[in-house]
Amino acid sequence: MNERRARELVARERTRVEALLAEQVGEIRADGSLQRQQTGEYEDAASALDSESVSVALAADLREQLAAVGRAEERIAQGSYGRSIESGLSIPDERLEAEPLAERTIEEQRGYETHGSRRF
Repeated sequence: MNERRARELVARERTRVEALLAEQVGEIRADGSLQRQQTGEYEDAASALDSESVSVALAADLREQLAAVGRAEERIAQGSYGRSIESGLSIPDERLEAEPLAERTIEEQRGYETHGSRRF
């Protein structure tokens, strides 16, 4: 994949993730504000806490995605974008088009997800 296209794909991911993260942070703040005003039933309070927990978890996931964007940007700058961080094998352009932040080949990613480490 050429560098221009790689930068375009990764920049689009950055924009998408930052927008979603800003939305989640706004929801967390709103949920917290509503919770402080809560004077209703325990069920209502529990529901608000569940909603806030989901928002916090989603925000954490989005922060990890933002970190992955940063790693992809570093790989572009170093000239190693499109190569597996595991083996150095080329990641097919089709995979990068679908998943611009991919760090491994599909086979390596499956092994990583199955075994939870880089050694599989």
